[in-house]
Amino acid sequence: MRTSEEYVSSYLESVKHTAEKLLEACRGEIVLMIVALFEAWKNDVPVFIMGNGGSASSATHFAADLSKTIADKPGYRGLKAITPWDNIPLISAIVNDRPKEDLFTAWLDTHYVKGGVGVGISVHGGSGSDKGGKWSQNLLKGLQYIKDRGGITLGFSGFDGGPMKDLVDVCVVVPEDSTPLVESFHVVLQHLIVFRMRDLIQAGR
Repeated sequence: MRTSEEYVSSYLESVKHTAEKLLEACRGEIVLMIVALFEAWKNDVPVFIMGNGGSASSATHFAADLSKTIADKPGYRGLKAITPWDNIPLISAIVNDRPKEDLFTAWLDTHYVKGGVGVGISVHGGSGSDKGGKWSQNLLKGLQYIKDRGGITLGFSGFDGGPMKDLVDVCVVVPEDSTPLVESFHVVLQHLIVFRMRDLIQAGR
């Protein structure tokens, strides 16, 4: 068994290598995400952020930063970014009464606004299955709902990208087969986008 010191070194070396691969493989897609979200801010349209499990936590974090951190001065306007996970009673009511695959579409039936941007966050991008069935079919349905209504869709994935990679308009696939690395880099990427948008907004003012 490796020592803790060896484990720390190995893990952080993996982080470094993932960052290098991500820069090489996905720089263009990251720029396109910044452009799409900045356009959403300029046009004052909402952003609907969806994810399950650990990605639900990333969704709430991203929504908070897009709403507040990008424009953290009096009189500045953030993005109207929302996620259903900030309303637990609503989610409980939906999954109690509807199939789990309808979680996000039921939420969007009430909240979607024409021209809105959809963001999906998923480690596997909707591929794979277990005793609960296929993973993240509710997420894929939510993104398709937005595409069918003319909205822009963005995705954060990992592993091979899964079906989400081919569904959304822009997808950043973290090039790793490791759930902790993929989830960690989703947050890194979201912070990158948030702070670049803050720069753009401040420059425009």
